[in-house]
Amino acid sequence: MGKKASVVPPIMAGLISVIVNYGGTFILIFQAAQMAGLSPEQTASWVWSISIGVGITGILLSWYTKEPIITAWSTPAAAFLITALVTVSYSEAIGAYIISALAFVILGLSGYFEKLIKLIPPGIASGLLAGILLQFGIAAFLNMSITPVLAISLFLIYLITKRFSPRYAIVSVLVFGFIILTLQSQVNFAGFEFKLAYPLFTEPTFSMNATLSVALPLFLITLTGQYMPGLIILKNDGFKTKAKPILAITGVGSIIMAPFGSHAFNLSSIASAICTGKEAHEDPSKRWIAGVTAGIFYIIVGLFGVTLAAIFAAFPATFISSLAGLALLSTITGSLSSAMSEEKTREAAVITFLATAANINIFGISGAFWGLVLGITAYFILNLKLKKAK
Repeated sequence: MGKKASVVPPIMAGLISVIVNYGGTFILIFQAAQMAGLSPEQTASWVWSISIGVGITGILLSWYTKEPIITAWSTPAAAFLITALVTVSYSEAIGAYIISALAFVILGLSGYFEKLIKLIPPGIASGLLAGILLQFGIAAFLNMSITPVLAISLFLIYLITKRFSPRYAIVSVLVFGFIILTLQSQVNFAGFEFKLAYPLFTEPTFSMNATLSVALPLFLITLTGQYMPGLIILKNDGFKTKAKPILAITGVGSIIMAPFGSHAFNLSSIASAICTGKEAHEDPSKRWIAGVTAGIFYIIVGLFGVTLAAIFAAFPATFISSLAGLALLSTITGSLSSAMSEEKTREAAVITFLATAANINIFGISGAFWGLVLGITAYFILNLKLKKAK
């Protein structure tokens, strides 16, 4: 009996991590799909491919390493795609996903993860992420002019829950938001249907524009916004798994699932903490069960991608954008804090942040790429050490 009871905490931790992920920033995927003009079938395939892929890679890695390796979709990348998918065709985006994933496989197998991270100043990477996410944070407050009762209520619910139970802040916003919308008769379940999702293959096309404006930013955002903090969380809780197998397996998985819509899956940087700490299990050697459990739940949800897509489609656009903005507040705060932390990189980080947020478009290449170029250029010019004349 005691043995059976001992697996309950990690199983619950795995379930909670999945709920937090889907109830939090998964909404960004539906927003990106809407902006790209994807059909309900293509959107459901995206949900299917990313959920099944995340589930399988998480189970494999947790089983192999006997550590709680929680994989997830790239949240900052999903936010980036809301604007990026407007500038390229869907087949070009699929090609960009494959190029980005291939880069992670090469990075993992080569063992150069740590060396590459050192080439990108942390402040620049943080400024890039903050610039991409800024518009989503602003949207949560712009909605106060459009639907004041709803937007202000969601904001207050977020603050109150964040004060007492930060982990469940976004889940609470989702639940109470649904109640408010139901009372206002603003939820439309006319398109709701309970059925299994199925994969829809899209043949990838490759272009220089998509490589520079989608694949490169996708790679850098996922590397610095997901893998880095995810590995730090694992190490802080005493786990010693190297980056190599994680990058390689998630990279290969991303390549396989890309033609079905999956943009990128990787090491989780949010839900990991739920499964790696003492609340998952007092004995660290039992916490890997949380990783396997999370993977199983991801697969179950993925099988019903059509149903999940219909649920999110039932909510008004202002609720979706408010939820996304509030869900990203902590990430924006952390990114800005990191961008400003070092005096040496501070100004270059601000340039990266502003240029990315401005969504510059030159030669058909937009946003994040130019923010990164201008930021790194500024960093080297401002910090270049000139030899003194004798």
